[in-house]
Amino acid sequence: MSKDKAEAASRVEALRAEIRRHDRLYHTEAKPVISDRQYDRLMDELRALESQHPELVTPDSPTQRVGERPLEGFEHVRHAVPMLSIDNTYSPEELRDFDGRVRRGLGDESYDYIVDPKIDGVAVSLRYEAGRLVLGATRGDGRTGDDITQNLRTIRSVPLRLDGDDWPDVLEVRGEVFWPRHDFDETNRQREAAGEEPFKNPRNATAGTLKQLDSSIVAKRGLTCQAHGYGVIEPFPARVALHEELFARLRGWGIPTSPYMRRCADIEEAIAFVEEWEQRRRDIDYETDGLVVKVNQLALRETLGATSKAPRWCIAFKYAAEQAESRLLSVDFQVGKLGTITPVANLEPVELAGTTVKRATLHNFDQVRRLGLHAADVLTVEKAGEIIPRVVAVDVSKRKSGAKPVEPPGTCPKCGGDVVQDEGGVYLRCINPACPAQFVERLKFFCGRNQMDIEGAGAKLVESLFRGKLVERYADLYRLQERRDELIGLERMGAKSVDNLLAGIEASKQQPLARLLAALNIRHVGANTAELLAEHFGAMSALLDADMGALREVEGIGPEVAASLRAWLDSDAGRQTIVELKTVGVNMTQPKRAAARRSAALEGKTVVVTGTLEKYSRKEIEDLIKRLGGKVTGGVSKKTDYVVAGDNAGGKLDKAKQFGVPVLNEVEFEQMIKR
Repeated sequence: MSKDKAEAASRVEALRAEIRRHDRLYHTEAKPVISDRQYDRLMDELRALESQHPELVTPDSPTQRVGERPLEGFEHVRHAVPMLSIDNTYSPEELRDFDGRVRRGLGDESYDYIVDPKIDGVAVSLRYEAGRLVLGATRGDGRTGDDITQNLRTIRSVPLRLDGDDWPDVLEVRGEVFWPRHDFDETNRQREAAGEEPFKNPRNATAGTLKQLDSSIVAKRGLTCQAHGYGVIEPFPARVALHEELFARLRGWGIPTSPYMRRCADIEEAIAFVEEWEQRRRDIDYETDGLVVKVNQLALRETLGATSKAPRWCIAFKYAAEQAESRLLSVDFQVGKLGTITPVANLEPVELAGTTVKRATLHNFDQVRRLGLHAADVLTVEKAGEIIPRVVAVDVSKRKSGAKPVEPPGTCPKCGGDVVQDEGGVYLRCINPACPAQFVERLKFFCGRNQMDIEGAGAKLVESLFRGKLVERYADLYRLQERRDELIGLERMGAKSVDNLLAGIEASKQQPLARLLAALNIRHVGANTAELLAEHFGAMSALLDADMGALREVEGIGPEVAASLRAWLDSDAGRQTIVELKTVGVNMTQPKRAAARRSAALEGKTVVVTGTLEKYSRKEIEDLIKRLGGKVTGGVSKKTDYVVAGDNAGGKLDKAKQFGVPVLNEVEFEQMIKR
């Protein structure tokens, strides 16, 4: 190695170590010692050196958090240890009952508790092998989740490489990904300024963010992660017998954990913490609706075991939803993209769970009737899950004399068209296909990220386009290039914003048929159904010619879906929409997936990948194995056919030798798949 390259390699390692230290200080210990600008300078220097010396780039470098290209979809992964749910309790008496069950289960054994805030986020599992992050997954159904490694890598609180050198060969930590309030609020301010619809709440927005196929979007959102449990740990650290001891080790390895975790000597002390935390939780920077109480002694957890759904050694205490009284001022009727009319209560402003509430959902008119709602009633309002305000009760004793009941509208409140009740359902719908309120909502949906994905076409801009009569049909979007000067005249739309919007609209013409079918908002045809139809028929023309029998031949398409789709395709509005979109150049076909090349050497074989490879990231080589017909598993057993091993392979290599499983290095693997 030349002197210059050696100096560059040394500086790269020093910069990576320094950046990891600052990530830990900021995200894990909440004790930053440098400014954001100073941090950015370190990252810029590292990027420059890696650009000059690409051979020095490694998968765990801080510059490699964002993937090079969007994913096509998420792979399913099976959790090595199931991610069970936790039973809930809502009162001190129920906590004492839980403690009684623990005491009976443990007999004379002494124990205490660890109590930790319950974050209202998205549960994930992080798997480290040889100190490096190799897999990140959602909880899913508890046994199988989605591989979202590429997205979790972008979260700066998630270490790509563990600190120290005493970590186990395999470490799985379970935790919550969440969106801190200040970052969430700032993102919403930026979205509103850009004319985009704000996110409704941090938890749902976090879930949606983690399912983005483009990790660069995730990287911009300011998510963070905090560990609260663990899965597989091999080998388990010696002299660690308590939860608090294990989590001290996790913190030492750079894993973010709760700074509010508390050891409680008995259940009464835990209850005291529950009562204390009810007020304190309002002051922290994330949503939490309770606390989790866990037996501290790890061995005693094994003694207590679990049911099929939840461990017996822990329980969640959830605070009752906060309620407040307010008076009904009026009821608005919102019309959705499918014509659904939803009643919404306008209220006298009231403070609830730290926010001012002025509106609350009434869900549907069956709920209005159940409540017996009258004009100017005094209502009890609560936040369901501390997020969505809803009306739960009416104080009839405070009703004004002569107050009239709230009645459902006899015609559409937006267009005056006919309304009907869903057959056997609770929803009232406007059935006028030309209803402007429906079209605005459908247009927002059409432009959405998971449909035509038109960058810059947020909710407020869509409303402005419709109000200004610039867009009155889907195809009008694709004629906006001719009305550029009028677009610049819209609120918050300068020349650059307009050009970006027009570029996004033009790019959306190339979306595959599956995206277009989903965007058209045909009842019962969501994204998955659209994908099935597009893959089967390949072109809109074939779909237009398909009768009910042909539609039913598609696996996963039932009679209700087929009838709804056929009715839309046969309608004048449906046919006209397709003709107009085709005329303006919108793609009407679905590209066929290339047939996967198979490998005789890998077909049906079970393969385990361990260690750090030179040419491939963990996901890249596992995807390749699957495409070639192999199966990838996380652990070595007698049934494993091959182990592909890189540097720092760890305990899996030892198990492969123990079971006599063939071990391949990277070169041998590539030679084998070429046969």
